[in-house]
Amino acid sequence: MVNQNEPNVVGVNILKQNGVDIDELIKLLIYNASVEFTAYYYFTNLRMHCTGVDGEGIKGVIEDARLEDLSHFESCLSRIYELGGSLPNDATEFIKMSGCEFLQLPPNKTDLRAIMEKCLKAEQGAIVNWNKICQMTHGKDPATYDVAKDILREEIEHEAWFLELLHGRPSAHMRRKFPGERPHTAKHSRALG
Repeated sequence: MVNQNEPNVVGVNILKQNGVDIDELIKLLIYNASVEFTAYYYFTNLRMHCTGVDGEGIKGVIEDARLEDLSHFESCLSRIYELGGSLPNDATEFIKMSGCEFLQLPPNKTDLRAIMEKCLKAEQGAIVNWNKICQMTHGKDPATYDVAKDILREEIEHEAWFLELLHGRPSAHMRRKFPGERPHTAKHSRALG
């Protein structure tokens, strides 16, 4: 006979004892996963519309951010399931929850400035989202905090890249050694090899 009771999940119980609202944390992680997944899709489309000589350089920067967004999506998946959560079964529901419609192509589909402004807005939103999880888990949930802080670090770098391109504000570093390098989240995600 199968035991119908919920299993004793020590890893979750300890986090509850530490003061973590597990349901809220799962909800935020799923939301952030939806944003990262949808941003990956939209950045793919935006990148395709970076045309001309100037577009080639911007295409490379968007490619770095795009591939790292895929890594961010995959980096938080195991944590969602370890905490007892799961992704929605309906992919359209998952994409809609992200609220990333603003990342659709601008009216002039090859307007490089408008494309970069959309990318900047996405990176700034991601910083806010991952910072919430860092604040919620710091000193209480080291495993989730480790993932969130590493994603946050890469999102801050992405913001700096687009600020440099749009406003001439030096970022101290522009390109990765290779597309999809993900210097901070590679340890959390097997995406991209």
